[in-house]
Amino acid sequence: MKNKYDHQKIEKKWQEYWKNNKTFEVKKDLAKPKFYILDMFPYPSGAGLHVGHVTGYTGTDIIARYMRQKGYNVLRPMGWDSFGLPAEQYAIRTGTHPSITTKKNIDTYKRQLEILGFSYDWSREFATSDANYYKWTQWIFTKLYDLGLAYEARINVNYCPELKTILANEEIEEGRSKEGGYPVVRVPLKQWVLKITKYAERLIDDLDEVDWPENIKRLQVNWIGKSKGAKIVFKETKKDIEIEVFTTRPDTLFGTSFLVISPEHPLVDLLTTKDNLEEVKKYKNETAKKSDLERTDLAKEKTGVFLGSYAINPATNEKIPIWISDYVLMGYATGSIMSVPAHDERDFEFAIKYNLPIKCIRDPDLSKSDEEIPLKELKEKILAGKRCSPGSGRVILSENDEVSLNGLNEEQAKEKIINWLEESNNGKRAISYKLRDWLFSRQRYWGEPIPILHFEDGSKKTSMNYLAGCLHGEVKLFYEKNKLKRFLIFEKGKKVQDTIFDT
Repeated sequence: MKNKYDHQKIEKKWQEYWKNNKTFEVKKDLAKPKFYILDMFPYPSGAGLHVGHVTGYTGTDIIARYMRQKGYNVLRPMGWDSFGLPAEQYAIRTGTHPSITTKKNIDTYKRQLEILGFSYDWSREFATSDANYYKWTQWIFTKLYDLGLAYEARINVNYCPELKTILANEEIEEGRSKEGGYPVVRVPLKQWVLKITKYAERLIDDLDEVDWPENIKRLQVNWIGKSKGAKIVFKETKKDIEIEVFTTRPDTLFGTSFLVISPEHPLVDLLTTKDNLEEVKKYKNETAKKSDLERTDLAKEKTGVFLGSYAINPATNEKIPIWISDYVLMGYATGSIMSVPAHDERDFEFAIKYNLPIKCIRDPDLSKSDEEIPLKELKEKILAGKRCSPGSGRVILSENDEVSLNGLNEEQAKEKIINWLEESNNGKRAISYKLRDWLFSRQRYWGEPIPILHFEDGSKKTSMNYLAGCLHGEVKLFYEKNKLKRFLIFEKGKKVQDTIFDT
């Protein structure tokens, strides 16, 4: 067919034209309105582009071309998210430096993107592993550190002994690393952390300024997870130890019949009696093999171990047992909870399994009940502690010599008990967030080093003058060249910044 459409010839012609004439290279033009559109930089793996890349980039290319036609000066750059664990593991397996394989993969990706004809401004191309780029993310870190927003802390992390690095929850599947399929355990390690929780309120408030769909904003608010409640102090009966719990339901304090703390809680060893030591140790080891998602799965059977110690409920003056369970995470609030099994399904399951006391302190509101048994019989079961009633009826059986909550609704009871807690020095009003400070460091080579100098006396400080742009393998030579013998290593343990910080 004489007039057959030769797409390869035609597309190549125009792609060469765009390249030679720098069609999509952005020039400063104050007469035009500006429009900036940025794709998520691809990680240049050895596999090349996949259909997900093409789908997303096609959509943004349509928008970019449309805005140019509307007269906007459109900035659309492209770059490469080129640091990361896969390149490092490939280097270990093959003996090829990650900079070499990364450059090769980038060349492949760029060739594929050019063939697809996307309208990128290639004059602004860069890789996150370029020293001229990541010296600025290191600079950002120094500013955060100087403001007290970056700190070191010993925290529980997902650690892979085979990969010799910590992993995010998203990098783990069924207790194994997605990279290589190696076992992952929970261990306490000293790590760099960014104080993102300081901005929790601002992250919520500023969503009003963001042009996002409302359902996405709701997801963000739920992820930050602001909760209003109280911190309550329970004193251990024999030792001078105080256990602080956070609860959104301080109005149920009179129904608290046991405490549950995280297996990683720093008080566990102090609260464990000699007779319970081996069982507690075994349980802690089992918990270390589970991810946070596995531990908090509502469908899983509840497990736990009694520590052998007791605390005093400040409202009732009753002695209540202290347990550990993997469903309590050290990373949220205080890492300990007060359990009210009559009015919380999870606590109820736990109490039934381990034969713990169940005390109803709510007059059951059964107006919306869909139970098949008669309401009178159901109410009797709830009051007897044989059924759980998470609803919020009027308060009953909740008074001592100083305060009475009886007859109050949930909000009234909350306010009254918090006031009593503060007056009696047993607790205080508090706000907690699901949002946690960002675990920022990784044990790797192929990443941007954390720009901290460690001195022989144990002190440390930021330094961009000496260390910006260095990788770990270059540091010793750099020290010798500049005769910085008084310094220790660049960053102990070869910690690098999380690759998310690069992008």
